[in-house]
Amino acid sequence: MDTTLRDGEQTSGVSFSALEKLSVARLLLEELCVDRIEIASARVSEGEFNSVKRVAQWAKANGHIDKIEVLGFVDGMLSLEWIKNVGCNVINLLCKGSLKHCIHQLKKTPEEHVADVKQSVRKASEMGITVNVYLEDWSNGMRESEDYVYFMVDSLKNEPIKRFMLPDTLGILNPDETREFCGKMIAKYPDLHFDFHAHNDYDFAVANVFEAIKAGIQGVHVTINGLGERAGNAPLSSVLAILHDHLKLKTNLDEEKINSVSKVVETYSGIRIPHNKPVVGENVFTQVAGVHADGDNKKNLYYNDLLPERFGRERQYALGKTSGKANILKNLQLLGIELDDEMMRKVTARVIELGDKKETVSLDELPYIVSDVLKNEQEEQVVKIINYSLSLTCGLRPMATVKMEIRGEVFEQSASGDGQYNAISKAMWKIYKSLNKPTPELLDYVVVIPPGGKTDAFVQTIITWRFNDKVFKTRGLDGDQTVAAIKATVKMLNIID
Repeated sequence: MDTTLRDGEQTSGVSFSALEKLSVARLLLEELCVDRIEIASARVSEGEFNSVKRVAQWAKANGHIDKIEVLGFVDGMLSLEWIKNVGCNVINLLCKGSLKHCIHQLKKTPEEHVADVKQSVRKASEMGITVNVYLEDWSNGMRESEDYVYFMVDSLKNEPIKRFMLPDTLGILNPDETREFCGKMIAKYPDLHFDFHAHNDYDFAVANVFEAIKAGIQGVHVTINGLGERAGNAPLSSVLAILHDHLKLKTNLDEEKINSVSKVVETYSGIRIPHNKPVVGENVFTQVAGVHADGDNKKNLYYNDLLPERFGRERQYALGKTSGKANILKNLQLLGIELDDEMMRKVTARVIELGDKKETVSLDELPYIVSDVLKNEQEEQVVKIINYSLSLTCGLRPMATVKMEIRGEVFEQSASGDGQYNAISKAMWKIYKSLNKPTPELLDYVVVIPPGGKTDAFVQTIITWRFNDKVFKTRGLDGDQTVAAIKATVKMLNIID
């Protein structure tokens, strides 16, 4: 049962609009094919009433209405009428699963609370509403008041209740306790259907779900991307993987859709998916170390059962300062580019050099690097930039100081300009003027960014020059546009000098 739209929406700062709620409900039921979804709490607001009504209308029209569940309360007829009026048929009735909650929050005896619950269950049955029961704070109940938990279930087991749902409301359980407590419930009540609802306060949510299922629990509650109050709930993506791979269980879930649905919920919720989150994180199918790519070339030595294709993903080989020839070769193969050994050596060196400037080089950027090496690599540079300084101040013209080496001699000049590149090129031309050397005419200046729209993408600056009636282009590649232009200019100077 997915509770992204109810418990997940309790994530701080998350609120789904009516259209978003409908969109996620459709994705969960028709794309991912989860069995049930919990979409709201009763009586929250008029906006929630309208949102749930809209989802219920869609669900009824498409044969899903019995898969739609709403959290309700032991409040006489209020929650039941709310749920009936929005067009839903299933209430998840919130009862107290620990003695301290019963006594201190409700200020009632267990007997009084059970009587109220029974009345709500019977009224729901009369209205044609299916009842599941949440035993709120059940985990603390099992730790501190086990007899109370059994009293509640003994009192309710013969009522028309479809499922008893066992929440670790405060996320306190560890896997050993989860296995023990779920095992006790199943052993004592073998004919009842139990769900387990995990929270992730100790980062045990997925492990606890794993142990609950091994203990015999028949249903588990999850959310997309682990959304939920405080540290969140058990993420559907991870639970899906352990169900299929470690427990060898069959489900209706469509693995290929989990990534796309996770991205939609990420967009709607505004809560970013951590890059290292299993199954759906951006980096989890990316090999960085060159030795891993080499192993994958040799009988997939670094593969496990979590093949990216299962989840609508692709394996990638990151390019950066730890890249080796094998990583680059894998990416070149994807692009259909073949290089000889010497050019592979140069491209590898260039990737490592650029990788020092940011974490990774993307596949989209690799052709630019190859082009930069093929078109502009020179064995001998007679003109070199030793260092430079650029100053950009609000209200003042940019300033630049450059120190250059030309055929073994070092020169330094400063200049101001209309922009940073204009300033540094003027400083260069001052040096050339002092040496009575001619300078070219800049005809065109183009900045190209690889596709993807990333703000940390490498920039290729292509400058068109005219010198001695000859027109030609040079390219520079860097994470900074001005630095890329400086590199293109130095390449030009090595051509004309």
